[in-house]
Amino acid sequence: MSRAQRVALVEPQAPDISLRRQCQLLGISRFSMYYQRKALRAYDLELMRLIDAEHLRTPVYGSRRMSAYLNRLGHAVSRKRVQRLMRGMGLQAIYPKPCTSRPGTGHRIYPYLLRGRVIDRPNQVWATDITYIPLARGFMYLVAIMDWHSRRVLAWRVSNTLDTDFCIDALEEALACYGKPEIFNTDQGCQFTSQSFTEVLEAHDVRISMDGKGRYQDNIFVERLWRSVKYECVYLKAFESGAHLRRDLKRYFAWYNTERPHQGLDDATPDEVYFSQPLTQAA
Repeated sequence: MSRAQRVALVEPQAPDISLRRQCQLLGISRFSMYYQRKALRAYDLELMRLIDAEHLRTPVYGSRRMSAYLNRLGHAVSRKRVQRLMRGMGLQAIYPKPCTSRPGTGHRIYPYLLRGRVIDRPNQVWATDITYIPLARGFMYLVAIMDWHSRRVLAWRVSNTLDTDFCIDALEEALACYGKPEIFNTDQGCQFTSQSFTEVLEAHDVRISMDGKGRYQDNIFVERLWRSVKYECVYLKAFESGAHLRRDLKRYFAWYNTERPHQGLDDATPDEVYFSQPLTQAA
């Protein structure tokens, strides 16, 4: 775990453990926490919001093109600074190149199983991904589990770090509430290639599929979900806290599943498609 991730675990208002003791247990100095908060200046957060919005429009932009884009907007920022911000947001350009998604050391990579496959029923294929969510004074990460056929969001979680635990929490909720899919598709990020994540799927006899490096189209429905979430919810508000974000996302996903028509579903809602057929279970 990086220093920044350990700093993010500190809870200054925790009633039962002091700030000093938390820092000792995490192996960081109290100065590190204050330095991290100073480093995330308001201007960096503004740049991160601009980068996030442009990444949705042009996911092929790497740090070089993103730097040029920001400079055209009047922000004199270096490519090195943009690289640092994009790395912290978990964003990388989407095009064929080495190391587009970085699995952890020793993590197993599974083949992509969906090419040419007809997906025509609920619980045949589930997919997942992580995206960056800006707040008024900071940011968080969102993971969602989606049924590919119906586009229904089955479970989601937010976290202030790019760890694996919140991804496993979302996966276990989806499995507990909706059974299991035949195939589960992810990218090659270290959260999804980790042994702790893949073991959950293997324990339920779910076949694991992983996108090819730089293959934006391999998980296109989740990418479209992120666009909808951000333009229809996140960018309309300045979320003050994680609690505010969770409350509004809960309302949004309920509306998304039950009321929002999808052109790709002949204007049906995800719930109408998901519950229109008997839910299949992997053999």
